[in-house]
Amino acid sequence: MDFIMQGIEYFHKGGFIMYILLLCSIFVLSVGIERFFYFAKADSGRKFAEDFYRLMVNNKIDEAKALAAKTKGDLALLLHSGMNKMNTNVSMSAFFDIQSGISLAKFRARLYYLNVIVTMAPLLGLLGTISGMISAFSVFNIQEGQAHAITGGVGEALIATATGLCVAIVALAIHAYFMQRIDNIVTDMEQSFSLVEAHHNRGDSNASA
Repeated sequence: MDFIMQGIEYFHKGGFIMYILLLCSIFVLSVGIERFFYFAKADSGRKFAEDFYRLMVNNKIDEAKALAAKTKGDLALLLHSGMNKMNTNVSMSAFFDIQSGISLAKFRARLYYLNVIVTMAPLLGLLGTISGMISAFSVFNIQEGQAHAITGGVGEALIATATGLCVAIVALAIHAYFMQRIDNIVTDMEQSFSLVEAHHNRGDSNASA
């Protein structure tokens, strides 16, 4: 209980900027939670990509298609849709390029704002610190004991900078985590699409022969 009360006390000492940083931290956590549930629903996973790759390499096309049909997520859905079009005149490359672009845009949604907060939060903290230091040094109508007042004011002003850095660190960690997952998804997409396109092209070559 004392820890909570001390935290509230420090929050108030940090000045009005602390309220903006509080909103930023709530936004960061909200985006992180929302993206976590979205990725859990839309990411087919690396295991699926590995299993699909193994089946396609071993020319088990029907099994690969069945795996894609029963697996959730955008990659599985795109592969299943693409494999259903293999016997048509649809350009597989164009289909995958367009659909994967739409899918990746949804994965990246709102992550840009985390990148903004990574830069903005320390600046807000610095602004709060400068504002607090101006207030502290405004006591230069010097009286006895004012040196102690100035030192205490500067210490309180640094709370805003520390808070801004903490918010930025959390936002950076969340942003980096999801960007790494997107990189994995892109790699899985490129690998899986190339296998389907190669199989489709072999079928076209056999048909023309």
